[in-house]
Formats: sequence, C-alpha cells, structure tokens
Amino acid sequence: MHLSEYSQYLISEKRYSSYTVKSYLSDLEQFSFYLRVQYQMEDLSKATSIQIRSWISQLMIGKMNSRSVNRKLSTLRNYYKYLIRHGYLGSTPLETIVAPKTKKRLPQYLDESKMNELLDLEFYDDGFEGVRDNLIIKILYATGIRLSELINLKDSDVDFSEQNIKVLGKINKERIIPIGKGLISNIEDYIKLRDESFDFTKQNPYLLVTIKGDKIYPKSVYRTVRSNMGRVTTQSKRSPHVMRHTFATHLLNGGADINAIKELLGHANLSATQVYTHNTIGKLKKIYKQAHPRA
Repeated sequence: MHLSEYSQYLISEKRYSSYTVKSYLSDLEQFSFYLRVQYQMEDLSKATSIQIRSWISQLMIGKMNSRSVNRKLSTLRNYYKYLIRHGYLGSTPLETIVAPKTKKRLPQYLDESKMNELLDLEFYDDGFEGVRDNLIIKILYATGIRLSELINLKDSDVDFSEQNIKVLGKINKERIIPIGKGLISNIEDYIKLRDESFDFTKQNPYLLVTIKGDKIYPKSVYRTVRSNMGRVTTQSKRSPHVMRHTFATHLLNGGADINAIKELLGHANLSATQVYTHNTIGKLKKIYKQAHPRA
C-alpha cells in the first residue's frame, strides 16, 4: 500500500509535522479498513471512485460533519497525487468526486475586555506552575503562534536584545515575531525561576517545561488555556487556537495591514487570513446600526 514509504515522504520531503503525518496516516488506515471489510481489498491504490463515494456516504450517515469528511478527502487526494508522481498509479480515482459543501465558520475569539481579564488573572499556583501557565497565556496572545510552535520553542529562539521570537512553523518555515519589553521581562523571570527550580541543564533546550523539567506536552497547554479562559468567558470554544484567533482579530481591529498579519501568523495564502475580516465587518455593522440615524 506504500504507506510506510508515503509516511517517510511526508516527513522528509514535505516536512510535515508529526501531528499532520499522524492525521494523514490515520485517515488512510480508516479508508483501508473500510476497503478490507466492505470489498475484501487490501491495496489502497486500486480503489475506485465508486468505493470512495461509498465511504463518504457511510461517513455522512454516521453523522460526521462535512468539514471532517472534506479533510479525509484531502488526505486521499494528496495520497493519490503521490502515487501518480512516483509512477504507482496512472490517474486519480477522485476526479469525479464532489466534496460535500461546508458552512463557513467564523473564528471564535475573546473581545479585548475579556482578554484583559484573562491577562490580569491571579493564577491558582503562585509557584513555578503558576508563573509558567501565566507565561503560556501571554506568549500565545502576544505572538499568535500555534500550539505545536509554542511547545517547540527553545531558549535560543528568544532574542532578548532584539526583542523577537524565532518560530519554526509548518513545513519547517521559519518566521520572526516581534515581542514587547513586558513579555521579554516575563520570559526572563520565568527562566530564572525554572533554572532555580530544576537545577536546569542545557540538555533540555525547550523553553516551557513540566514540573519534572521535561518538555511540556500539548494536552498540558490545552488544559491550561481552557481552564483559565473558562474563568473569564462562558463560550464553548476555549483553546490555544482561540488565542491565535484573538491575536489576529485584535490586530485587524487595531488597524494592522492584513498582509502583515498573514506573515505574523505564518499563513501560506492570504485567503487563510482573510477569514478574520468577517469578524471586523460584523463589528462595523453593529457600530453602524447603533450610531447611524437611518440604519
């Protein structure tokens, strides 16, 4: 089925993150299982458009939302492109497949007053964990970086004199994000406490660590963000990605150029950044209705 070879291709040539590769392989293994059970077929490369449509129908009947189905179709599309490019296949079985329509979802974010409340919170733990968790919130809001980018930050990525952070994004694309004096001071204070707490050695180069001194893991960051956001808002979406949306929306509302926001977020295409303009337009409409005598 070429899956092990494909996995290596995604890691070494496409330079996808381990999370993306894991997601791709999971989708392909799910489809492979479906082909074995329904059609007694072992080879993914032999799948037909009829079998792919059948799988999509089963996913939709099982109440999977159209966005998730489209993500799985995208995985198949990339896999069959790989097979064609490497001479394993003559044409893709997805040519006649029409993706299900998806509803446009506006990014959820915290408004400025709620964000200020979050930044001003007294953390439950006033020791190392409290200082670290407070720093996590501040870095996410000040930079808009992804969860995977945050946990992979190293001490060496922080340039204290130039006041910026170097981030390794998707496909190992590097970008530099400016940060303010306040955050620089917060990072310095945290590093001092961390090194005192763990007799820290440079064997672990990562900035954010657990209470055992190991590199922090995604679930820990997610829980930290979710629980502390829950102290200032009742909205259901509370995650590091909501912090990213908040960063972008506040910049746009403050008059930042959308191309600059694109670079700060590490988006490959402007279309990915333009989704934030919908939130801004919604805010303008509300102001217009409140302020204009003929609205």
